[in-house]
Amino acid sequence: MSSKELSVELTAPNGTKYTQPTGLFINNEFVKSKAGEKITSINPTDESEITSVYAAGAEDVDIAVAAAREAFKTWRDIVPTERGGLMLKLADLVDAHSKTLATIETWDNGKPYSVALNEDIAEVASTLRYYAGFADKLHGQTIDVGPAKLAYTIREPLGVCAQIIPWNYPLAMAAWKLGPALACGNTVVLKSAEQTPLSILYFANLVKEVGFPPGVVNLLNGYGKDAGAALAGHMGVDKIAFTGSTATARTIMKAAAVNLKNITLETGGKSPLLVFDDADLEQAAKWAHVGIMSNQGQVCCATSRVLVQEGCYDKFVALFKDTIKNTSKLGDPFSDDTFQGPQVTKAQYDRVISYIDSGKSEGATLAMGGTAHKNVGGGKGFFIDPTVFTDVKASMKIYQEEVFGPFVVIASFRTEEEAVEKANDTTYGLGSAVFTQDIAKAHRVARNIEAGMVWVNSSNDSDYRIPFGGVKQSGIGRELGEAGLAAYTNAKAVHVNLATKL
Repeated sequence: MSSKELSVELTAPNGTKYTQPTGLFINNEFVKSKAGEKITSINPTDESEITSVYAAGAEDVDIAVAAAREAFKTWRDIVPTERGGLMLKLADLVDAHSKTLATIETWDNGKPYSVALNEDIAEVASTLRYYAGFADKLHGQTIDVGPAKLAYTIREPLGVCAQIIPWNYPLAMAAWKLGPALACGNTVVLKSAEQTPLSILYFANLVKEVGFPPGVVNLLNGYGKDAGAALAGHMGVDKIAFTGSTATARTIMKAAAVNLKNITLETGGKSPLLVFDDADLEQAAKWAHVGIMSNQGQVCCATSRVLVQEGCYDKFVALFKDTIKNTSKLGDPFSDDTFQGPQVTKAQYDRVISYIDSGKSEGATLAMGGTAHKNVGGGKGFFIDPTVFTDVKASMKIYQEEVFGPFVVIASFRTEEEAVEKANDTTYGLGSAVFTQDIAKAHRVARNIEAGMVWVNSSNDSDYRIPFGGVKQSGIGRELGEAGLAAYTNAKAVHVNLATKL
């Protein structure tokens, strides 16, 4: 099939014209799915159809896994510096195509263009460069056990890695997973989220242009119940990495048990943000706003439970509401002054609205927002006003469950001990934040909070050079930083007998 039959010429709302691939990217070529099923991408700003792309089924997954398995035979033995060189070239191409990639992300996902360009796509390039640098620095060890034996270890790639990414940061999450996997010498079959299928296919063109060997990187669109399930249970897959909901992670974990796959999971969160009486309240309010309202509140580690000490509760709430009012401008995501775009889909919009109804019925105080925003795009689009509930009790659904939207609950505490107890009163353990000017208290609380990450006097300022991940039901393993490499290698021990005779 010709490339023209597997692509479409599109013009985005900001005037950008580009060629959108529509096939599955397997063995460095775009192909139709065997069943011919398609996914339609919807513009969440005005609910219009953008285009449709092919959706992989189990048979397509089999073909992609076979391609990755064949490619692994030679990719694993390529000089590591050369692997890193290809990754560096890919990062350069991401930079060169950054405006187009950001345009697609904004159109398909709804996030502000300025964020997609200056944060997300910039992070894609930076993450690829970071892990490219590790490609030839994955060293084993020699272990001194005496002169009779030479013992050493080798860091070996795992093999074929399945990777399933979410819709909230499509290309950034792809880079988080592709970077360490490729640097370590693995091959990849990556499935993007069915809600945001477009940018990964444009990215596929860059993979081929750089010169990655066929089969090293295979990029599929498909529904979770079909392609995702096929990857999770595939006997030819050695490892699966997943970012998404805790419920889906449980399903993947069960399926992966069929051949005891190596597994990395980054799942949900209901992360606490603690504000003590001695905190810089203006800074706390601004960071709390970033922590929950950025990316339309669609952030796995969003600090969506704000716990404030009684002595500063009223003042903080007032400052927080003022920050939202002055900063969270809803509008067309392609407008320069827009802070908040639409929720990604109608289903996500409905989910947030349902939690607003729940908060009202449970007796929490609706302090701000709580309504659909209809002042953009002629009343269409999945926009929701930033929503704040105060006087929230730990027993309430909105306190315990992840909403994944511009939705925050605020509760009070008296003592440090009570603050930590309330912070840990959750099945999740991804992120957390502590605001205080007492450095001893900051370290003490950070140690006692049950979370994979703690921000002190900030929130959600993650960095690709620092490990990212959670505890409890927020996941297994770590991504990013040097720690992210551990999930993509095995340590092989070699024992060389030099002197022992039987």
